[in-house]
Amino acid sequence: MTPTDIRKRRTKIVATLGPASSSETVISELITSGVNVFRLNFSHGTHEQHRSNAKMVRELSQKHNRHVGILGDLQGPKIRIGELQTETLQLVNAEPLILTIDQNTADSTNGRIHVTYPDLPSSVGEGDTLLLDDGLIRLKVISVTGNDVACEVTQAGLLKSRKGLNRLGGGLSADAITAKDLEDLQVIIDLDLEYVAVSFPCCGDDLLPVKNVLKKTGSATKIIAKIERAEAVETEEKVKELIDAADGVMVARGDLGVEIGDAQLISIQKRIIRLSRQANKPVITATQMMESMINHPVPTRAEVFDVANAVLDGTDAVMLSGETASGKYPAKVVEAMAETALGAEKHPMMKQSSYRVDRVFDEINESVAMSAMYAANHVSNVTAIVCLTESGITPLLTSRLSSILPIFGISPHLATCRRMALYRGVIPIYYDVMADEGDLWAKAMALIVERGALQPGERMAITAGDLHGKGGSTNTLKILQYNP
Repeated sequence: MTPTDIRKRRTKIVATLGPASSSETVISELITSGVNVFRLNFSHGTHEQHRSNAKMVRELSQKHNRHVGILGDLQGPKIRIGELQTETLQLVNAEPLILTIDQNTADSTNGRIHVTYPDLPSSVGEGDTLLLDDGLIRLKVISVTGNDVACEVTQAGLLKSRKGLNRLGGGLSADAITAKDLEDLQVIIDLDLEYVAVSFPCCGDDLLPVKNVLKKTGSATKIIAKIERAEAVETEEKVKELIDAADGVMVARGDLGVEIGDAQLISIQKRIIRLSRQANKPVITATQMMESMINHPVPTRAEVFDVANAVLDGTDAVMLSGETASGKYPAKVVEAMAETALGAEKHPMMKQSSYRVDRVFDEINESVAMSAMYAANHVSNVTAIVCLTESGITPLLTSRLSSILPIFGISPHLATCRRMALYRGVIPIYYDVMADEGDLWAKAMALIVERGALQPGERMAITAGDLHGKGGSTNTLKILQYNP
């Protein structure tokens, strides 16, 4: 990593692995192009494929000397239509269509489509709008009779099997964790992944089944709550509840946008990012960020502005889905995402923030982290912030305030380094400063000098704790000047 690299991009990139990106060559290209966290989407692929991809990520990240995290994304109770009798079905405006929970009477060739959600008839009523395939197709409910929901097509489109079904405004919900999710969760635990994403939670209690399994098995995997249901964003209090219950959140704009409408999604995205940062939780912004690059080598100007907007909002990471999983240009889209983030980060508002100035901190490590950031932004000639950390908590806390300075998280634990790969502006370094004799401050400074972030006469702000081996014990801040 060069000095130029050090002072560059702060926003992290999450990339989804799939058919287009499951070879050693492509994964290697994605790592060198700037991917910080890889996503394994358990909605697709086999357990063996996910195990193979995780193994390749671990080996190749070590080869390239990069700390890269892995996120396992559970499918959750996504409501879908069943299998069609034909490969595709062209729906035409104003034509009738019946959604039925009775698989025995379903026949898509005769306008009867099976739905896997048994509560559909009791969950919708006359006049409701139903959305298929992420809102590309719209239906109006005409009547409900027994197992059947009679609809009229109001927005035509080409339908394929297993596409998602939503109700405009929300209201279609099932248990947050399925039997499949529990099986997939065991694979995530076995692979010792850094993060697990829980799909479609409505409230904090929906995360409990996953929490309980992780606790029972002693797993250190952290939970990312995907905010993608209308019920989860009805009030600011409900958003806060879900954020507080998780270790981090994802603004899953696909299903959320379908349920609440894209126009409402704009302010909701900003609210989720703001509340997540205030709660000291990392946040990922996802879905259709550069979707045109599935088939084209350059993004649209609108996509560039969309990514930039998320960066300016303060998101920790932006996520690529189909762009890297099935697209034609996986490495190019990562490069485009990185370039866009860098461009947005040049805006003056990215350099400093003051929203915590009047806040009283209960935790000593948080006050030290905020002090370090304040000192770094106001003491002359400070070029780096350094956190000696066991758990990664202090670098995370430090990263909640905006700055143009790199935050180095130095940890003796590889798992902590991989977890920190998601945190905005944090550069993980694997090193045990207590492993041998010598001045730990001098050893830490040598690491930063080695990475080109500290030149003669420059200063660094460094934090540490007295209780080595215990996370959350940071209680010391020093300003040190490099005088070789």
